[in-house]
Amino acid sequence: LQPYFSKAKVPYPAKKLGFLVFKKTKQLQLYASYQSRWHYIRSYPIHAASGKMGPKLKEGDGQVPEGVYRITALNPDSRFDLSMHISYPNDFDRFHARLDGRKSLGGNIFIHGGDSSEGCVALGDGAIEQLFPLVYSVGVNNTVVVIAPFDLRRHKPIMAKSAPKWLPVLYGKISKSLRYFPVHKSHA
Repeated sequence: LQPYFSKAKVPYPAKKLGFLVFKKTKQLQLYASYQSRWHYIRSYPIHAASGKMGPKLKEGDGQVPEGVYRITALNPDSRFDLSMHISYPNDFDRFHARLDGRKSLGGNIFIHGGDSSEGCVALGDGAIEQLFPLVYSVGVNNTVVVIAPFDLRRHKPIMAKSAPKWLPVLYGKISKSLRYFPVHKSHA
C-alpha cells in the first residue's frame, strides 16, 4: 500500500483509517487521516455481501448492517483467510431495537477475505492481506467503518414505505459521518 499512500502524500502507516463501504456499488474505499483531514487512498471491490439495501434488523436476516462502526478485533485464524470484526450492533442499533421490541440482533459481522458472505463484507484474499496488517499497525481503535446503502455524499436516500421509521435518522448519521471524507475525483 506504500505507493498509494505516497501518491496521496500521506505517511504510511497513517494514525487513523476510514473504511467507507457502499453496498450498491460493492466498493470499499480506504481513507487515511493526515494533518486533521481525510485523504482518499484507494478502492477495493467487494466480492460478496449478502442482503439488500437497508439496515440489519435481526440475527439470520443475511443483511450487511448499515451505520457507523469501529473495528473491534482482528482474527488471523479466520476461515476466510483473515478477518476484522466490526462493532455491530452499536449503541444506535441496540437503542432502536429496544424501541421496536426486536431481540436477537445478531453479531459476528466481519470484513474478511474470500468471495462468499452472509451478512459480512468479503473483499477477497488479496485485499484483506493488505488491509489486515495496516489496521494492525494503526490499531483497531483508530479505524472507523461507515457502511451505507450507497454514497450518500452524492445521492439522497430513498425510503421504502416498509422501512423502519428511524431509518431517516440513521441515514442522517451516516451522511454526517461521510461529510468528513472528500469524494475522490474518479468517483464524483
